[in-house]
Amino acid sequence: MTVEIPRGGRVLFIGDSITDAGRDRADGADLGVGWAMMAAAWFTAWHPGHRVAFRNRGVGGDRVRDLRARWTDDCLALAPQVVSVLIGINDTWRRYSSDEVTTAEEFGTDYRHVLAATRDALPDVRLILVEPFLIPLDDPQRRWREDLDPKVEVVRKLAAEFDATLVAVDAVFGSADADDRVWTDDGVHLTPPGHALLAQRWLAAVTPAT
Repeated sequence: MTVEIPRGGRVLFIGDSITDAGRDRADGADLGVGWAMMAAAWFTAWHPGHRVAFRNRGVGGDRVRDLRARWTDDCLALAPQVVSVLIGINDTWRRYSSDEVTTAEEFGTDYRHVLAATRDALPDVRLILVEPFLIPLDDPQRRWREDLDPKVEVVRKLAAEFDATLVAVDAVFGSADADDRVWTDDGVHLTPPGHALLAQRWLAAVTPAT
C-alpha cells in the first residue's frame, strides 16, 4: 500500500539513532545526515512543487518505551500528516549489552499505544512502519535474532492492525548482493550506502498526492 503525501504536507520521521543520524537538536528542521535526510531530499528533488515539510525526531538509544514517553511532544504536537516510525533494535540490543529485557509483548503494548494515540489525535494521519533490522557481523550478534525476530513480527501485525504501510527492510540488506560491511560497521548503524538503501525502500512506499 502506497502512502500519498499531500501537497504542502508535514512528514515526520521518528525513531532511534538510525533515524537521528546526528541531527542538530537545536534546529527543529534539521534532518541529520542519514536515510531520513536522503529520502526527504530525493522526494523534494523529484517533486519540488509539492513543498512538503519534513521533520526528524529520531533520538539515539531510544527503545519503544522512550518513544512512548516523548510521543506527545515529538509527534502529536507537530500535527504531522504522515508519521514514519522505525524503532526496536535497542529493545533487543539492551538485552545483550546490559541484561535489560523488553519482551515482545511489552514491545507490542508500547508500540500499539503510540499508534492508537496518533489515530485518536490525528484521525487522517497516514502511518508508515519501518521494520527494525539487524545485519549481524559475527556469531554472538547472530544470536540476537531470537530476540529481534518476534519484535519484527509484532511490527508486521501492527501495520496490518492499523492499516499502516509496512516498509519491510529486515531481509533486504541480507539479500542484497554485497558484503554486509557495505551496509554497516557494527551490525546496527548504517554506512552511507546503507542509509541510501533504506531511503530507497522508504521512497518506494510513498507517492505525491495529486
